Amino acid sequence: MTPHSTTQRVEAGSAGSVPNQLGTFGGVFTPSILTILGVIMFMRAGFVVGQAGIAQALLILLLAEAITFLTALSIAAVSTNTPVAGGGAYFLISRSLGPESGGAIGLALFLAQAISVPFYILGFTEAVVRSFPSTAPGFQWIATAMALALFVVAYIGATWATKTQYIIMSILGLSVVAFLGGALLNFQPALFSENWTAAYQGTDFNFWVLFAIYFPAVTGIMAGVNMSGDLKNPARSLPRGTLLAVGVGFVIYAAQMLICGGAQTRNQLVNASFETLCAQALLGTGFVVVAGVFAATLSSALGSFLGAPRVLQALGRDQVLPYLSFFARGSRRSGEPRRALVLTLGMTLGIIALAGNDPSGGAFNILAAVVTMFFLYTYGMVNLAAFVESFGGNPSFRPRFRYYHWLTALAGAGGCVWAAFLIDPFAALGAAFVVVLLFFYIQRRAFLTRFGDARWGFYYSQLRNLLLRLSAVPVHPKNWRPTILVLSGNPETRADLVTYAIWIGSGRGVVTLAEILVGDLKNISNLRLAAKERLSRFLRERQFQAFPEVAVVPDFDEGLSVLLQSHSIGALKPNIVLLGWSSAPERSVPFVRHLRSAQVLGMSLAILKVRKLPGDRGPGRIDVWWRGRENGSLMVVLAYLLTLNWQWSDAEIRVLRLIHDEAGREPATKALEELVHAARIQATVQVLVSTRPFSEILRSHSQDAALVFLGFKLPEEGKEAEFQARYQQMLEPLPTTLLVCSSGAVDLLA
Repeated sequence: MTPHSTTQRVEAGSAGSVPNQLGTFGGVFTPSILTILGVIMFMRAGFVVGQAGIAQALLILLLAEAITFLTALSIAAVSTNTPVAGGGAYFLISRSLGPESGGAIGLALFLAQAISVPFYILGFTEAVVRSFPSTAPGFQWIATAMALALFVVAYIGATWATKTQYIIMSILGLSVVAFLGGALLNFQPALFSENWTAAYQGTDFNFWVLFAIYFPAVTGIMAGVNMSGDLKNPARSLPRGTLLAVGVGFVIYAAQMLICGGAQTRNQLVNASFETLCAQALLGTGFVVVAGVFAATLSSALGSFLGAPRVLQALGRDQVLPYLSFFARGSRRSGEPRRALVLTLGMTLGIIALAGNDPSGGAFNILAAVVTMFFLYTYGMVNLAAFVESFGGNPSFRPRFRYYHWLTALAGAGGCVWAAFLIDPFAALGAAFVVVLLFFYIQRRAFLTRFGDARWGFYYSQLRNLLLRLSAVPVHPKNWRPTILVLSGNPETRADLVTYAIWIGSGRGVVTLAEILVGDLKNISNLRLAAKERLSRFLRERQFQAFPEVAVVPDFDEGLSVLLQSHSIGALKPNIVLLGWSSAPERSVPFVRHLRSAQVLGMSLAILKVRKLPGDRGPGRIDVWWRGRENGSLMVVLAYLLTLNWQWSDAEIRVLRLIHDEAGREPATKALEELVHAARIQATVQVLVSTRPFSEILRSHSQDAALVFLGFKLPEEGKEAEFQARYQQMLEPLPTTLLVCSSGAVDLLA
């Protein structure tokens, strides 16, 4: 199956199913606001106001809402730029950052939402037990019964569940009116003034600790985003419903801080805020406030029961991991993710069973940290997706939502990470570790799913800008790096040549493998594609970091000359041409002619004659024959680059020099030692005194080396055959040898 066909199947859903057609209010605003207005509004908001004072509590609310608001802007931008299918945040992230990041955060989001179901149910059951202490022995049975009841509602379908949420929202709305109205009737300006400033009680509380306690109150916008596959018009509903939920939530929370801050004493706010809300409720309707707590927890649980299976279904349809495809199928009529829903129920009942019959809230607190961290990282990844889309400058990024900038996305992503570590650094590190682990696990899997995500555009934009900047920076020997053009031909027949190029250039330079085909491009274009694929496959199989290049030319010699002149990536022009030694006498003239062409173009020349690759008896020794700094500098630097690879990490570099007069041994040795020391390279120095021919000295001292570096100069016109014959005779008895002719761009002392 091709990536294109995979994507088509991903978006299609189940055959024969008719998706739900929810609108902005029912599909996005309702689940979002019901999750935002949760337990913290009833149980923790008063405590925060009592400790931090009204002024600092409002500042905490503003900071927390800023992170949620920035995330909502990112959701609005991404969702109005591309057709949105099921999967909510997973879909938005995967289509921007790719299947690896999307899959990792999607699995984390599924786990977070699946765990959220028992989290909220346990919170509901705890509230029941606190309100009616006689029910404490049946804690676990109440939680289990509520889980099954919510499962039935979710199993029937999102449309019916949304109608149920309307009832829950009505109860929650009445509860808010009851406690805010009662607080307004009991409002006293003197109390308001007294509670305006902070009065931290105990050494365990400060501004940031209270921020951490309060922050989960403003989360919950993903409950609406996760319904993306059930929306009639996601591009319209997601931004409007999400931003409206954020705005309404902010108004209610701000009103609670201002009104309750003037209706309750400091002691009531800190120690009995919920009880005071019930006591002050309009017309003695404290039971409505209690019902509001129940409604808040149950609505959040139902929202998670609806959201978690949809994320898993989207992961299955995208074939992110093979064993998730089981959950891709939806119900026949409306595509409901019932298989994933059953799994969510199983996880819920398992966690409730593990929590036991303990109503103290210990399991609730543990789950709270896990859920909050995963949601924060999901928010952060949504912001990152929007940042990559916008900052990458893809022409395809044209969101209909205009009130957005990549700076807001970057600020939102940073705020999410900051809030995660502020709330619980250990839980934040644990959640980050899980997400990174999932990312690398998915990245290593071989799957066909590919999306037109924004990473390509982001990398392209950064590469373009950096290449332009690099072109404007003057070249200096200190910044020299190997940019190697390897005349590899078919790499299968010259694997040793390519391996040495990778050893020298990989990780610190750029390596390109080039193959030249002779013929007419129109007639053999298919052969060019096959050769390009062969090069790419060769690199993939050996995990070599290099670029493939294939050129079709009517004449080999002329084509090679054109390749040497034209191949470059902006400022990254090849500075070394690496090729194999030609032992054919009839090729000596064109061989040297190509070397001259590369030299004229300012490239250094490296000619390799390979005997065998090291490995059988360790890396051995690298011999560098020094005959001057022009070639010597490049040879020593290349030898050093080789030792940075683990295969050569234990190799010894030996710098040798031949002189003819014994009186020159000591000054020559001292000069080389000072040079090596100044070059900051670990190498031993050996100066040889002899009047015998250099080829004999070379053979006697380097025949046991793993690699020999020799400098050379190109011959004069008409002496190409003599040059080829002389070096052929010299190389014959030697181990693997690299002949080097430097352009002079490398300075060993830089």
